[in-house]
Amino acid sequence: MVREFKLPDVGEGVAEGEIVSWLVEEGDAVTEDQAVAEVETDKAIVEVPSPVNGTVREIIPEEGEVVEVGSVIITFDVEGEPVEEGQTEGEARRAAESDAGSAPESEASGEAEQATTQGDATEETVAEEVSTGEGRVFAAPSARRLARELGVDIASVEGSGPSGRVTERDVRQTAESAGTDDASGETGGASQSGGEPSAQSGGATSGPGPMEDDVSGKSGGATSGPAPTSVESADRERTLAAPATRRVAEEQGVDLNAVPATEQRDGEAFVTSEAVMQYAEAQRQAQQSQAETAAETSAGERVERIQYKGVRKTIGDAMSRSKYTAPHVTHHDTAVVEDLVDTRERLKPKAEEQGIRLTYMPFVMKAVVAALKQHPKLNAELDEEAGEILRKNYYNVGVATATDAGLMVPVVDDVDHKGLLQISSEVNEVVQKARDRSISRDELQGSTFSVTNFGAIGGEYATPILNYPEAAILGIGELKQRPVVEDGEVVAKHTLPISLSIDHRIVDGADAAAFANTFIEYVENPELLLLE
Repeated sequence: MVREFKLPDVGEGVAEGEIVSWLVEEGDAVTEDQAVAEVETDKAIVEVPSPVNGTVREIIPEEGEVVEVGSVIITFDVEGEPVEEGQTEGEARRAAESDAGSAPESEASGEAEQATTQGDATEETVAEEVSTGEGRVFAAPSARRLARELGVDIASVEGSGPSGRVTERDVRQTAESAGTDDASGETGGASQSGGEPSAQSGGATSGPGPMEDDVSGKSGGATSGPAPTSVESADRERTLAAPATRRVAEEQGVDLNAVPATEQRDGEAFVTSEAVMQYAEAQRQAQQSQAETAAETSAGERVERIQYKGVRKTIGDAMSRSKYTAPHVTHHDTAVVEDLVDTRERLKPKAEEQGIRLTYMPFVMKAVVAALKQHPKLNAELDEEAGEILRKNYYNVGVATATDAGLMVPVVDDVDHKGLLQISSEVNEVVQKARDRSISRDELQGSTFSVTNFGAIGGEYATPILNYPEAAILGIGELKQRPVVEDGEVVAKHTLPISLSIDHRIVDGADAAAFANTFIEYVENPELLLLE
């Protein structure tokens, strides 16, 4: 029995995913819950497990393809159950689409109309049109696509891969073999109705013979030898040319059917050796020009095109939604944090004894929560549909993290119930998981307020974009010594620049300033955090 497996919903709200890599191949035996593919969602890469024990029958989307949730991505032959001959529903559907796409528009529309009127075309009927008499064909999706591009019947290809699997190399060899057979059979014969003109008016040719390249072009005129032969063309249905012209085309490596016609004879394109030489020279000049251009850009292309998709596109969409939905206002200030620096230096060895690297982020997060408790307007979101402001009585802090795939915001839950060392441990863990793309979707959701530490790279102030639908986000600049006026004297002190962005629909500028003042009070006097 064939079991179709559809891309599952790998996270709340996920509508599609990109196939990053297949972990199995067609013909492989798999067990239930064995990972068969890696799929990239809008935030992370997740492994998709097999739902059954069985053998991989067909892999449908190729690596790099984006598929919708609910689409069939792989089929299995279930162990202990008979294997169906022919094709699965997915195979039949793609074969039918391929046939329709390669047929002329009128044929395709006619076939579609016929299928609509009949209405009862079964899966078996479609499968018979593309299956072999001996059973189904094992071939990779790339090999099937190549066969369609080269016009090769996949059922006629003898597979050299494992278990007779058809590879791209097998398809190419079959196509080349077919091309050789066509070339060897390119001999002229008796002219049929609608074929080449005969050597004499009203007569029939007895076979090919010597002919000069320069053939008389008079309408209806007789030639002194056999008529030009015709071959199938990629650019036109038939091409007329003398044998000598064909030899010239072969020597020059020119596709005779691509050469512009010299004239028309009885509605057929006729090509002379002179036209072939001109076309060959034009090709050589074009190739030389391309080579020169390639040499000029060998050090690197002037423009690199990168697909805007996956995590990068999701981040962009979220940024656009936030920026163009919530009116942003950013409040800037600076804290003098000499005591914070001293406190961390004293606690670092204690944290290292427990295997924890203590950064400034846990202090910042504890100060944020302490300030939010006093200014709850910033721990909120606007429910536009309900027309309500939702003020949260819990404190989940998101930590914006730069990764190779873009900006992610892993979340530490219930910061108000945790100590500095536990917060530090959890922050280090989720940040690392975000960077190596092993983080779960749940760990990227549910934040009520976010912090972004752009100062880790450098810089003092910024205008952070809200992690929508949150009402506020705090940006932290670089903590370092700067000149500070103290008792009328300019002295060097450790300072921490902050940039607080708010949703001005539900948070006023005065609220932002008050929150910033409270936050600064806590980071300037970290012992106050002991009271929280």
